[in-house]
Amino acid sequence: MQPQRDPRGLWLLLLSLFLLLFEVARAGRPVVSCPAACLCASNILSCSKQQLPNVPHSLPSYTALLDLSHNNLSRLRAEWTPTRLVHLQSLLLSHNHLNFISSEAFSPVPNLRYLDLSSNQLRTLDEFLFSELQALEVLLLYNNHIAAVDRCAFDDMAQLQKLYLSQNQISRFPLELVKEGAKLPKLTLLDLSSNKLKNLPLPDLQKLPAWVKNGLYLHNNPLHCDCELYQLFSHWQSRQLSSVVDFQEDLYCMSSKKLYNVFNLAFLNCSEYKERAWEAHLGDTLTIKCDTKQQGMTKVWVTPSNERVLDEVANGTVTVSKDGSLHFQQVRVEDGGVYTCYAMGEAFNETLSVELKVYNFTLHGHHDTLNTAYTTLVGCILSVVLVLIYLYLTPCRCWCRGVEKPSSHQGDSLSSSMLSTTPNHDPMAGGDKDDGFDRRVAFLEPAGPGQGQNGKLKPGNTLPVPEATGKGPRRMSDPESVSSVFSDTPIVV
Repeated sequence: MQPQRDPRGLWLLLLSLFLLLFEVARAGRPVVSCPAACLCASNILSCSKQQLPNVPHSLPSYTALLDLSHNNLSRLRAEWTPTRLVHLQSLLLSHNHLNFISSEAFSPVPNLRYLDLSSNQLRTLDEFLFSELQALEVLLLYNNHIAAVDRCAFDDMAQLQKLYLSQNQISRFPLELVKEGAKLPKLTLLDLSSNKLKNLPLPDLQKLPAWVKNGLYLHNNPLHCDCELYQLFSHWQSRQLSSVVDFQEDLYCMSSKKLYNVFNLAFLNCSEYKERAWEAHLGDTLTIKCDTKQQGMTKVWVTPSNERVLDEVANGTVTVSKDGSLHFQQVRVEDGGVYTCYAMGEAFNETLSVELKVYNFTLHGHHDTLNTAYTTLVGCILSVVLVLIYLYLTPCRCWCRGVEKPSSHQGDSLSSSMLSTTPNHDPMAGGDKDDGFDRRVAFLEPAGPGQGQNGKLKPGNTLPVPEATGKGPRRMSDPESVSSVFSDTPIVV
Protein backbone atom coordinates (compact mmCIF):
# COMPACT_ATOMS: atom_id res chain seq x y z
CA MET A 1 0.00 0.00 0.00
CA GLN A 2 1.13 3.47 -0.85
CA PRO A 3 1.08 6.00 1.99
CA GLN A 4 -1.33 9.00 1.73
CA ARG A 5 0.15 12.35 0.97
CA ASP A 6 -0.77 15.17 3.34
CA PRO A 7 -1.84 18.24 1.29
CA ARG A 8 -0.95 20.53 4.20
CA GLY A 9 2.68 19.44 3.97
CA LEU A 10 2.75 20.41 0.30
CA TRP A 11 1.46 23.88 1.09
CA LEU A 12 4.00 24.33 3.82
CA LEU A 13 6.77 23.33 1.43
CA LEU A 14 5.63 25.86 -1.18
CA LEU A 15 5.33 28.61 1.42
CA SER A 16 8.81 27.92 2.72
CA LEU A 17 10.23 28.09 -0.80
CA PHE A 18 8.51 31.41 -1.44
CA LEU A 19 9.84 32.93 1.76
CA LEU A 20 13.32 31.75 0.91
CA LEU A 21 13.20 33.37 -2.51
CA PHE A 22 11.87 36.61 -0.97
CA GLU A 23 14.70 36.75 1.56
CA VAL A 24 17.25 36.12 -1.13
CA ALA A 25 15.79 38.90 -3.25
CA ARG A 26 15.74 41.35 -0.35
CA ALA A 27 19.27 40.45 0.68
CA GLY A 28 20.55 40.92 -2.85
CA ARG A 29 18.77 44.23 -3.49
CA PRO A 30 21.63 46.52 -2.48
CA VAL A 31 24.03 44.65 -4.66
CA VAL A 32 21.78 44.99 -7.69
CA SER A 33 20.70 48.64 -7.11
CA CYS A 34 24.10 50.19 -6.38
CA PRO A 35 26.29 50.43 -9.52
CA ALA A 36 29.57 48.59 -9.40
CA ALA A 37 31.66 51.76 -9.87
CA CYS A 38 29.90 53.67 -7.12
CA LEU A 39 29.81 53.75 -3.36
CA CYS A 40 26.34 53.82 -1.86
CA ALA A 41 25.44 55.09 1.58
CA SER A 42 21.73 55.23 2.15
CA ASN A 43 20.42 57.67 -0.50
CA ILE A 44 23.89 59.00 -1.41
CA LEU A 45 25.71 57.63 -4.49
CA SER A 46 29.33 58.57 -4.98
CA CYS A 47 30.71 57.67 -8.42
CA SER A 48 33.56 60.17 -8.36
CA LYS A 49 37.05 59.59 -9.84
CA GLN A 50 36.17 56.42 -11.69
CA GLN A 51 37.11 57.57 -15.20
CA LEU A 52 33.54 56.92 -16.30
CA PRO A 53 32.80 57.83 -19.94
CA ASN A 54 29.04 57.54 -19.35
CA VAL A 55 26.62 57.78 -16.47
CA PRO A 56 25.84 54.38 -14.90
CA HIS A 57 22.42 53.15 -15.97
CA SER A 58 21.21 51.30 -12.89
CA LEU A 59 20.64 54.25 -10.56
CA PRO A 60 18.23 53.69 -7.68
CA SER A 61 15.17 55.90 -7.79
CA TYR A 62 15.54 56.93 -4.14
CA THR A 63 18.89 58.64 -4.78
CA ALA A 64 19.04 62.13 -3.20
CA LEU A 65 22.70 63.00 -3.93
CA LEU A 66 24.60 61.79 -7.01
CA ASP A 67 28.31 62.56 -7.32
CA LEU A 68 29.70 62.06 -10.84
CA SER A 69 32.59 64.52 -10.57
CA HIS A 70 36.15 63.89 -11.82
CA ASN A 71 35.22 61.54 -14.65
CA ASN A 72 35.39 61.56 -18.45
CA LEU A 73 31.84 62.56 -19.25
CA SER A 74 31.64 64.65 -22.44
CA ARG A 75 27.93 64.80 -23.27
CA LEU A 76 24.81 64.84 -21.14
CA ARG A 77 21.97 63.64 -23.33
CA ALA A 78 18.26 63.52 -22.59
CA GLU A 79 18.39 59.77 -21.92
CA TRP A 80 21.39 59.84 -19.58
CA THR A 81 19.28 58.03 -16.97
CA PRO A 82 16.37 55.73 -17.83
CA THR A 83 15.02 56.10 -14.29
CA ARG A 84 13.18 59.24 -13.24
CA LEU A 85 15.01 60.51 -10.16
CA VAL A 86 12.28 62.51 -8.47
CA HIS A 87 14.09 62.44 -5.10
CA LEU A 88 17.39 63.73 -6.44
CA GLN A 89 18.28 67.12 -4.91
CA SER A 90 22.02 67.43 -5.59
CA LEU A 91 23.86 66.54 -8.80
CA LEU A 92 27.63 66.96 -9.02
CA LEU A 93 29.15 66.91 -12.52
CA SER A 94 32.24 69.06 -11.98
CA HIS A 95 35.69 68.27 -13.41
CA ASN A 96 34.52 66.38 -16.46
CA HIS A 97 34.82 67.15 -20.17
CA LEU A 98 31.24 68.22 -20.78
CA ASN A 99 30.86 70.27 -23.92
CA PHE A 100 27.21 69.54 -24.68
CA ILE A 101 24.08 69.45 -22.54
CA SER A 102 20.70 68.66 -24.04
CA SER A 103 17.82 71.05 -23.29
CA GLU A 104 15.91 67.96 -22.06
CA ALA A 105 18.72 66.57 -19.96
CA PHE A 106 17.19 67.77 -16.71
CA SER A 107 13.67 66.49 -17.29
CA PRO A 108 14.28 63.32 -15.18
CA VAL A 109 15.36 65.46 -12.15
CA PRO A 110 12.58 68.06 -11.71
CA ASN A 111 13.22 68.56 -7.97
CA LEU A 112 16.93 69.28 -8.22
CA ARG A 113 18.10 72.08 -5.90
CA TYR A 114 21.89 71.98 -6.32
CA LEU A 115 23.69 71.54 -9.65
CA ASP A 116 27.46 71.68 -10.08
CA LEU A 117 28.69 71.98 -13.68
CA SER A 118 31.95 73.74 -12.87
CA SER A 119 35.33 72.97 -14.47
CA ASN A 120 34.04 71.61 -17.75
CA GLN A 121 34.28 72.69 -21.38
CA LEU A 122 30.92 74.39 -21.91
CA ARG A 123 31.05 77.25 -24.40
CA THR A 124 27.48 78.45 -24.70
CA LEU A 125 24.34 78.47 -22.60
CA ASP A 126 21.44 78.00 -24.97
CA GLU A 127 17.89 79.20 -24.46
CA PHE A 128 15.69 77.29 -22.02
CA LEU A 129 18.66 75.12 -21.04
CA PHE A 130 17.71 75.10 -17.37
CA SER A 131 13.98 75.74 -17.68
CA GLU A 132 13.12 72.28 -16.33
CA LEU A 133 14.89 73.09 -13.05
CA GLN A 134 12.18 75.21 -11.49
CA ALA A 135 13.20 74.22 -7.94
CA LEU A 136 16.94 74.83 -8.42
CA GLU A 137 18.52 77.15 -5.83
CA VAL A 138 22.28 76.94 -6.54
CA LEU A 139 23.94 76.63 -9.97
CA LEU A 140 27.71 76.43 -10.39
CA LEU A 141 29.11 77.14 -13.88
CA TYR A 142 32.50 78.64 -13.06
CA ASN A 143 35.74 77.61 -14.78
CA ASN A 144 34.26 76.78 -18.17
CA HIS A 145 34.73 78.40 -21.57
CA ILE A 146 31.36 80.13 -21.67
CA ALA A 147 31.39 83.12 -24.01
CA ALA A 148 27.72 83.45 -24.93
CA VAL A 149 24.76 83.43 -22.54
CA ASP A 150 21.34 83.40 -24.15
CA ARG A 151 18.87 85.85 -22.59
CA CYS A 152 16.41 82.98 -22.07
CA ALA A 153 18.88 80.45 -20.69
CA PHE A 154 17.64 80.93 -17.13
CA ASP A 155 13.93 81.29 -17.76
CA ASP A 156 11.47 79.71 -15.31
CA MET A 157 14.05 79.54 -12.51
CA ALA A 158 12.19 81.60 -9.94
CA GLN A 159 13.82 79.81 -6.99
CA LEU A 160 17.44 80.34 -8.05
CA GLN A 161 19.40 82.15 -5.34
CA LYS A 162 23.07 81.71 -6.25
CA LEU A 163 24.61 81.68 -9.73
CA TYR A 164 28.37 81.27 -10.23
CA LEU A 165 29.67 82.30 -13.68
CA SER A 166 33.23 83.30 -12.81
CA GLN A 167 36.35 82.30 -14.77
CA ASN A 168 34.68 82.24 -18.18
CA GLN A 169 34.85 84.32 -21.36
CA ILE A 170 31.71 86.40 -20.84
CA SER A 171 31.92 89.90 -22.36
CA ARG A 172 28.27 91.03 -22.06
CA PHE A 173 26.82 91.79 -18.67
CA PRO A 174 23.56 89.81 -18.29
CA LEU A 175 21.47 92.69 -16.94
CA GLU A 176 18.27 90.69 -17.40
CA LEU A 177 19.32 88.47 -14.50
CA VAL A 178 19.47 91.21 -11.86
CA LYS A 179 17.21 93.96 -13.11
CA GLU A 180 14.33 94.69 -10.76
CA GLY A 181 11.37 92.45 -11.53
CA ALA A 182 13.57 90.21 -13.67
CA LYS A 183 13.51 86.46 -14.19
CA LEU A 184 15.35 85.63 -10.99
CA PRO A 185 13.54 87.48 -8.19
CA LYS A 186 15.35 85.58 -5.40
CA LEU A 187 18.88 85.86 -6.79
CA THR A 188 21.16 87.10 -4.00
CA LEU A 189 24.54 86.11 -5.48
CA LEU A 190 25.81 86.53 -9.03
CA ASP A 191 29.51 85.90 -9.49
CA LEU A 192 30.83 87.37 -12.76
CA SER A 193 34.42 87.79 -11.65
CA SER A 194 37.38 86.85 -13.84
CA ASN A 195 35.60 87.30 -17.15
CA LYS A 196 36.07 89.71 -20.05
CA LEU A 197 33.64 92.45 -19.07
CA LYS A 198 34.74 95.88 -20.28
CA ASN A 199 31.60 97.97 -20.01
CA LEU A 200 28.89 97.86 -17.38
CA PRO A 201 25.37 99.34 -17.40
CA LEU A 202 26.36 101.67 -14.56
CA PRO A 203 23.07 103.63 -14.20
CA ASP A 204 21.11 100.37 -14.01
CA LEU A 205 23.50 98.85 -11.50
CA GLN A 206 23.24 101.91 -9.29
CA LYS A 207 19.47 101.46 -9.08
CA LEU A 208 19.67 97.85 -7.89
CA PRO A 209 18.67 97.13 -4.28
CA ALA A 210 21.50 96.71 -1.80
CA TRP A 211 20.79 93.02 -1.22
CA VAL A 212 21.48 92.38 -4.93
CA LYS A 213 24.59 94.59 -5.11
CA ASN A 214 25.93 92.95 -1.96
CA GLY A 215 26.29 89.67 -3.89
CA LEU A 216 27.26 91.04 -7.31
CA TYR A 217 30.94 90.18 -7.78
CA LEU A 218 32.74 91.97 -10.63
CA HIS A 219 36.41 91.85 -9.66
CA ASN A 220 39.17 90.70 -12.03
CA ASN A 221 37.51 92.12 -15.14
CA PRO A 222 39.17 94.51 -17.62
CA LEU A 223 36.64 97.29 -16.97
CA HIS A 224 37.01 100.66 -18.65
CA CYS A 225 38.27 103.36 -16.27
CA ASP A 226 36.06 106.42 -15.81
CA CYS A 227 34.70 108.53 -12.96
CA GLU A 228 31.26 106.96 -13.15
CA LEU A 229 32.79 103.55 -12.41
CA TYR A 230 34.73 105.08 -9.52
CA GLN A 231 31.56 106.63 -8.11
CA LEU A 232 29.71 103.30 -8.36
CA PHE A 233 32.26 101.28 -6.41
CA SER A 234 32.88 104.12 -3.94
CA HIS A 235 29.19 104.03 -3.11
CA TRP A 236 29.31 100.26 -2.63
CA GLN A 237 32.38 100.64 -0.45
CA SER A 238 30.67 103.25 1.74
CA ARG A 239 27.78 100.82 2.22
CA GLN A 240 30.28 98.07 3.17
CA LEU A 241 28.94 95.70 0.52
CA SER A 242 30.66 92.32 0.53
CA SER A 243 31.21 92.32 -3.25
CA VAL A 244 33.58 95.30 -2.86
CA VAL A 245 34.95 95.01 0.65
CA ASP A 246 36.01 91.37 0.29
CA PHE A 247 37.78 91.88 -3.07
CA GLN A 248 38.85 95.51 -2.92
CA GLU A 249 42.37 94.81 -4.16
CA ASP A 250 41.10 92.78 -7.12
CA LEU A 251 38.81 95.51 -8.45
CA TYR A 252 40.72 97.10 -11.31
CA CYS A 253 40.11 98.78 -14.64
CA MET A 254 42.08 99.49 -17.80
CA SER A 255 43.13 102.77 -19.36
CA SER A 256 45.64 103.04 -22.18
CA LYS A 257 46.36 99.31 -21.84
CA LYS A 258 47.37 99.75 -18.21
CA LEU A 259 45.70 98.32 -15.14
CA TYR A 260 44.59 100.60 -12.30
CA ASN A 261 42.80 99.91 -9.08
CA VAL A 262 39.33 101.47 -9.28
CA PHE A 263 39.95 103.32 -6.01
CA ASN A 264 43.20 104.84 -7.26
CA LEU A 265 42.21 106.86 -10.33
CA ALA A 266 43.99 110.11 -9.47
CA PHE A 267 44.78 110.75 -13.14
CA LEU A 268 41.05 111.21 -13.82
CA ASN A 269 40.53 113.82 -11.06
CA CYS A 270 37.24 112.21 -10.03
CA SER A 271 35.25 113.90 -7.28
CA GLU A 272 34.67 112.09 -4.02
CA TYR A 273 31.42 110.25 -3.61
CA LYS A 274 28.78 111.91 -1.43
CA GLU A 275 25.49 110.36 -0.42
CA ARG A 276 22.71 112.35 -2.05
CA ALA A 277 19.65 113.47 -0.12
CA TRP A 278 16.10 112.74 -1.22
CA GLU A 279 14.38 115.82 -2.65
CA ALA A 280 10.67 116.62 -2.68
CA HIS A 281 8.27 119.54 -3.16
CA LEU A 282 5.21 120.55 -1.26
CA GLY A 283 2.34 118.14 -1.75
CA ASP A 284 4.44 115.42 -3.40
CA THR A 285 3.83 111.72 -2.75
CA LEU A 286 7.12 110.07 -1.81
CA THR A 287 8.28 106.56 -0.85
CA ILE A 288 11.72 106.01 0.71
CA LYS A 289 12.97 102.43 0.94
CA CYS A 290 15.10 101.07 3.75
CA ASP A 291 17.74 99.67 1.41
CA THR A 292 19.21 96.86 3.51
CA LYS A 293 21.85 94.30 2.52
CA GLN A 294 19.62 91.40 3.43
CA GLN A 295 16.05 90.53 2.55
CA GLY A 296 13.31 89.88 5.07
CA MET A 297 14.62 92.15 7.81
CA THR A 298 12.35 93.80 10.38
CA LYS A 299 12.48 97.58 9.87
CA VAL A 300 11.68 100.47 12.23
CA TRP A 301 11.73 104.14 11.14
CA VAL A 302 12.49 107.11 13.43
CA THR A 303 11.72 110.73 12.48
CA PRO A 304 14.15 113.69 12.78
CA SER A 305 12.45 114.52 16.09
CA ASN A 306 13.33 111.01 17.36
CA GLU A 307 9.77 109.70 17.17
CA ARG A 308 8.90 106.27 15.86
CA VAL A 309 6.82 106.15 12.68
CA LEU A 310 3.85 103.85 13.16
CA ASP A 311 2.75 101.22 10.68
CA GLU A 312 0.02 102.38 8.31
CA VAL A 313 -1.79 104.47 10.94
CA ALA A 314 0.85 107.05 11.74
CA ASN A 315 0.11 110.59 12.81
CA GLY A 316 0.13 113.15 10.04
CA THR A 317 0.95 112.01 6.54
CA VAL A 318 3.94 109.70 7.21
CA THR A 319 3.42 105.94 7.44
CA VAL A 320 5.44 102.71 7.17
CA SER A 321 4.24 100.27 4.52
CA LYS A 322 4.24 96.48 4.84
CA ASP A 323 7.60 96.11 3.06
CA GLY A 324 9.25 98.51 5.52
CA SER A 325 9.29 101.57 3.24
CA LEU A 326 8.64 105.09 4.53
CA HIS A 327 5.65 106.61 2.73
CA PHE A 328 4.67 110.30 2.57
CA GLN A 329 1.14 110.95 1.39
CA GLN A 330 1.65 114.71 1.02
CA VAL A 331 5.08 116.13 1.78
CA ARG A 332 5.15 119.15 4.10
CA VAL A 333 7.96 121.59 4.92
CA GLU A 334 8.21 120.22 8.45
CA ASP A 335 8.82 116.71 7.05
CA GLY A 336 12.37 117.63 6.07
CA GLY A 337 15.30 116.24 8.02
CA VAL A 338 17.25 113.02 8.65
CA TYR A 339 15.25 109.80 9.06
CA THR A 340 16.81 106.67 10.55
CA CYS A 341 15.93 103.08 9.65
CA TYR A 342 16.80 100.34 12.13
CA ALA A 343 16.81 96.91 10.41
CA MET A 344 17.03 93.65 12.36
CA GLY A 345 17.77 90.29 10.73
CA GLU A 346 18.83 86.76 11.63
CA ALA A 347 22.47 87.23 10.60
CA PHE A 348 23.09 90.89 11.52
CA ASN A 349 21.48 94.24 12.28
CA GLU A 350 21.82 97.37 10.15
CA THR A 351 21.22 101.10 10.65
CA LEU A 352 20.60 103.45 7.73
CA SER A 353 20.16 107.24 7.69
CA VAL A 354 18.31 109.07 4.93
CA GLU A 355 18.11 112.84 4.51
CA LEU A 356 15.00 114.47 3.05
CA LYS A 357 15.01 118.00 1.62
CA VAL A 358 11.66 119.69 1.07
CA TYR A 359 11.36 122.73 -1.23
CA ASN A 360 8.84 125.32 -0.12
CA PHE A 361 6.84 125.37 -3.35
CA THR A 362 4.84 122.95 -5.43
CA LEU A 363 6.40 121.43 -8.50
CA HIS A 364 3.12 120.32 -10.07
CA GLY A 365 -0.15 122.10 -9.30
CA HIS A 366 -3.23 123.75 -10.85
CA HIS A 367 -2.83 125.89 -13.93
CA ASP A 368 -3.59 129.07 -11.96
CA THR A 369 -0.94 128.36 -9.33
CA LEU A 370 2.55 129.78 -9.85
CA ASN A 371 5.47 129.29 -7.56
CA THR A 372 7.35 132.20 -6.07
CA ALA A 373 10.40 132.02 -8.30
CA TYR A 374 8.34 131.89 -11.49
CA THR A 375 6.19 134.83 -10.37
CA THR A 376 9.26 136.95 -9.62
CA LEU A 377 10.78 136.19 -13.01
CA VAL A 378 7.59 137.07 -14.89
CA GLY A 379 7.29 140.33 -12.92
CA CYS A 380 10.83 141.37 -13.83
CA ILE A 381 10.30 140.62 -17.52
CA LEU A 382 7.04 142.60 -17.61
CA SER A 383 8.70 145.58 -15.91
CA VAL A 384 11.48 145.65 -18.49
CA VAL A 385 8.98 145.42 -21.35
CA LEU A 386 6.90 148.30 -19.99
CA VAL A 387 9.98 150.49 -19.61
CA LEU A 388 11.03 149.76 -23.20
CA ILE A 389 7.53 150.56 -24.46
CA TYR A 390 7.52 153.85 -22.57
CA LEU A 391 10.93 154.87 -23.92
CA TYR A 392 10.58 153.89 -27.55
CA LEU A 393 6.92 153.54 -28.46
CA THR A 394 5.28 156.68 -26.90
CA PRO A 395 4.19 159.48 -29.38
CA CYS A 396 6.81 162.18 -30.02
CA ARG A 397 6.04 165.44 -28.22
CA CYS A 398 6.77 169.04 -29.32
CA TRP A 399 10.14 169.18 -27.64
CA CYS A 400 11.45 166.23 -29.66
CA ARG A 401 10.65 167.81 -33.02
CA GLY A 402 13.37 169.48 -34.97
CA VAL A 403 13.47 173.29 -34.68
CA GLU A 404 14.08 175.19 -37.87
CA LYS A 405 16.34 178.16 -37.57
CA PRO A 406 14.88 181.41 -38.92
CA SER A 407 16.67 182.72 -41.93
CA SER A 408 16.97 186.28 -40.68
CA HIS A 409 19.16 188.65 -42.57
CA GLN A 410 20.29 190.12 -39.32
CA GLY A 411 21.16 186.67 -37.93
CA ASP A 412 19.83 187.57 -34.49
CA SER A 413 18.12 184.86 -32.44
CA LEU A 414 17.60 183.75 -28.93
CA SER A 415 19.18 180.60 -27.55
CA SER A 416 17.80 178.80 -24.51
CA SER A 417 15.85 180.85 -21.97
CA MET A 418 15.36 184.63 -21.69
CA LEU A 419 15.31 187.02 -18.84
CA SER A 420 11.83 188.28 -18.15
CA THR A 421 10.69 190.97 -15.79
CA THR A 422 7.04 190.08 -16.14
CA PRO A 423 5.42 190.13 -12.70
CA ASN A 424 3.38 187.22 -11.36
CA HIS A 425 0.33 189.54 -11.14
CA ASP A 426 -1.13 192.26 -13.18
CA PRO A 427 1.25 195.24 -13.11
CA MET A 428 -1.71 197.58 -13.30
CA ALA A 429 -3.12 196.28 -10.05
CA GLY A 430 -0.82 198.46 -8.07
CA GLY A 431 1.99 197.82 -5.72
CA ASP A 432 5.68 198.12 -6.14
CA LYS A 433 6.85 197.77 -9.64
CA ASP A 434 9.77 195.58 -8.81
CA ASP A 435 8.12 193.28 -6.24
CA GLY A 436 6.60 190.57 -8.40
CA PHE A 437 9.15 190.28 -11.12
CA ASP A 438 10.26 186.88 -12.34
CA ARG A 439 13.96 186.47 -12.59
CA ARG A 440 15.06 184.43 -15.57
CA VAL A 441 18.34 183.91 -17.37
CA ALA A 442 18.87 184.55 -21.09
CA PHE A 443 21.77 183.50 -23.30
CA LEU A 444 22.14 185.72 -26.37
CA GLU A 445 24.00 184.76 -29.48
CA PRO A 446 26.44 187.34 -30.78
CA ALA A 447 25.43 189.23 -33.87
CA GLY A 448 27.07 188.70 -37.13
CA PRO A 449 29.61 191.01 -38.60
CA GLY A 450 28.25 194.40 -39.32
CA GLN A 451 25.03 193.83 -37.34
CA GLY A 452 23.80 195.50 -34.21
CA GLN A 453 22.65 194.10 -30.91
CA ASN A 454 19.30 192.45 -30.33
CA GLY A 455 17.35 191.05 -27.44
CA LYS A 456 17.28 194.22 -25.33
CA LEU A 457 15.05 193.85 -22.32
CA LYS A 458 12.28 196.22 -21.46
CA PRO A 459 11.51 196.51 -17.77
CA GLY A 460 8.02 195.44 -16.80
CA ASN A 461 7.44 193.41 -19.91
CA THR A 462 8.40 189.98 -21.15
CA LEU A 463 10.59 189.82 -24.13
CA PRO A 464 8.61 188.09 -26.88
CA VAL A 465 10.03 184.85 -28.21
CA PRO A 466 10.58 184.98 -31.96
CA GLU A 467 8.51 182.52 -34.00
CA ALA A 468 10.29 179.40 -35.13
CA THR A 469 9.73 180.10 -38.78
CA GLY A 470 8.74 183.76 -38.84
CA LYS A 471 10.85 186.71 -39.94
CA GLY A 472 9.21 189.52 -37.92
CA PRO A 473 10.64 193.06 -37.75
CA ARG A 474 13.29 193.72 -35.23
CA ARG A 475 11.98 195.44 -32.08
CA MET A 476 13.40 198.80 -31.21
CA SER A 477 14.93 199.12 -27.81
CA ASP A 478 13.12 201.04 -25.08
CA PRO A 479 14.86 203.91 -23.39
CA GLU A 480 14.35 202.30 -20.03
CA SER A 481 15.56 198.85 -21.03
CA VAL A 482 18.65 197.24 -19.85
CA SER A 483 21.12 196.38 -22.55
CA SER A 484 22.16 192.77 -22.96
CA VAL A 485 25.63 191.49 -23.44
CA PHE A 486 27.14 189.54 -26.23
CA SER A 487 27.85 185.79 -26.34
CA ASP A 488 26.48 183.56 -23.59
CA THR A 489 26.71 185.95 -20.69
CA PRO A 490 23.61 185.59 -18.44
CA ILE A 491 21.71 188.67 -17.49
CA VAL A 492 19.87 188.78 -14.16
CA VAL A 493 17.36 191.51 -13.28
